[in-house]
Amino acid sequence: MKCDPNLYRAAPPSLAVKPRLIRHLFLPPLIIVLMIGLGYAGFWTSEHFGIRSLSESGQRQLELHARTVESEISKYTYLPSLLELETSVPQLLADPTPEHRQTVNAYLEGLNRRSRSRAIYVMDTTGRVMATSNWRDVDSYLGEDLSFRAYFQKAVRGEPGRFYGIGSTSGEPGYYLAHGLEEHGKIIGVAVVKVRLEALEERWQRARLEAFVSDENGIIILSSDPARRLKSVVPLSDETKEKLARSLQYYWFPLNELQPLARETLAEGVEKLTFPANSELSTDDDSISYLAQTRPLSDTPWNFTLLTPLQDLRREAINQGILVSVAFALVAFLLIAWNERRKVIATRLAAREALQEANNQLERRITERTTDLRASNERLKSQIRERRQAEETLRRAQDELVQAGKLAAIGQMSTSIAHELNQPLAAMRTLSGNTIRFLERGQLDIASTNLKTINDLIDRMGRITASLRSFARRGDDKGQASLGKAVEAALQLLGARVDSMALQLHRQFIDVQVQIDQTRLEQILVNLIGNALDAMQAQPSPQLWLEGEEFNGKYRLRVRDNGHGVDAEARKHLFEPFFTTKPGEQGLGLGLTLSASLAAATGGHLGVEHPASGGTTFVLSLPLVSPIPAEPI
Repeated sequence: MKCDPNLYRAAPPSLAVKPRLIRHLFLPPLIIVLMIGLGYAGFWTSEHFGIRSLSESGQRQLELHARTVESEISKYTYLPSLLELETSVPQLLADPTPEHRQTVNAYLEGLNRRSRSRAIYVMDTTGRVMATSNWRDVDSYLGEDLSFRAYFQKAVRGEPGRFYGIGSTSGEPGYYLAHGLEEHGKIIGVAVVKVRLEALEERWQRARLEAFVSDENGIIILSSDPARRLKSVVPLSDETKEKLARSLQYYWFPLNELQPLARETLAEGVEKLTFPANSELSTDDDSISYLAQTRPLSDTPWNFTLLTPLQDLRREAINQGILVSVAFALVAFLLIAWNERRKVIATRLAAREALQEANNQLERRITERTTDLRASNERLKSQIRERRQAEETLRRAQDELVQAGKLAAIGQMSTSIAHELNQPLAAMRTLSGNTIRFLERGQLDIASTNLKTINDLIDRMGRITASLRSFARRGDDKGQASLGKAVEAALQLLGARVDSMALQLHRQFIDVQVQIDQTRLEQILVNLIGNALDAMQAQPSPQLWLEGEEFNGKYRLRVRDNGHGVDAEARKHLFEPFFTTKPGEQGLGLGLTLSASLAAATGGHLGVEHPASGGTTFVLSLPLVSPIPAEPI
């Protein structure tokens, strides 16, 4: 069969080049754009249906665990009203004699032991605790005035008191259930049961469940992740924070807001939240997404939130998107190949001779280019080997520098650490040997005293290591603090010592906002004022000056005392770790070192001056949040 040469004759070059050039320029970008678009569509579709499936299964888990929390709370609701049936309770409220109080204490102690609650106590209508189950404990509630608590104020009005808070006496969190005790239709007192709900958190952690419970103020009170506890899930205004602080519901915790990196509302009670990864080495790009489902708890103003991680779902959605992109690319490649093959077959007969010549030329060029590429490849391999050797040398040098820095830091503190730990270790070695001999002789009281001394030495070693960890730890160096509030807080902490010394305090500073965390500023001031009080122990008329001034955008606070001062030799080592002029049981020598480190972390400075008139002056310099306005002339 013969073919007509005119049928497969090649088109003129001027007409054939332009369509081919257009295809080469626009077809690959078009295919890439379609691949990305179809891959994203596949990813979005897979993620959408996956989230819907997770939401349905999560709804069942949410209901199950929410009912578990409701059951845990409701099993204690009967206890406060049970005290109305005990005749000794009304007798105590009517006639608070020691005999009646002891009877009720014993009854409450037994009831608390049988019900496995944290504490049960009875208050009169003024809010004072008349009897309690923990009357034997040092931190007993007996005699405490708890009239400021919200659960008492509701119960004394005849309403059921339900309240979650942190105890002002023990600092221990708990759930309080209060009930007004009635007699002849009149409330004569209030019965309160305190229970702990931390067992729920332990169950969630054992089950690897991520969930939390937030109260009526939006504060997380129960959480499988301790880092989220006592954080706010809703923004709190300064007025609300001040109100909660006055009520002492959450003691002195800062109530920071739990701020996700991203938030997307999917439905009512269902959100998609993104949090930073729970790692000290995590970066902004290292994050975890959750499907958050929230349900209110019955009989309480609380909400239960279940967090379902979306990492596996996201990975599966990404794989689906990649699969769609690859499938489209494969189909596009097959179509392009089929089209090109059709064109080649259509032009093969007409272009045989030209193709043969072009093929010969191409082979020659390929041979030449292959030779050039081989030579270039060898040069490139040589350059790669040289660069790898240079990178390896640089890496070894960096590792040696890091190791040298570590050894230098360890060497700097090893002598002080060994000195601080060797003394209690030597004492423990001596006491343990003596204890064995006392036990063999049957002198148990002396052996018990030695064991208690060993325990105190172990506590001291623990304080040393804890102080070292606190000294080495670096938290958030940013924040704003009120100087006036920090001074008041420090004086309040040291109030007993100030009152016992009949100290004369001179205040010559203004309340400014400085760039440091409030807690850190209070810690520095407690160290400085505490050192001043120690220096003035033998002074018959102790005086303390707190003087402030602005200088170059910073505020200087001078803490000056009229104590015995610091001798010339001790001045050289004031800010060195473990150096102290106090007895070993009164200090570890880390206070000034830690204070100087906290000040330097915010761009400030802690220095010392030695006035000629006597005493010691510590100068704390911190950056101001805003400049102090000039006084009108």
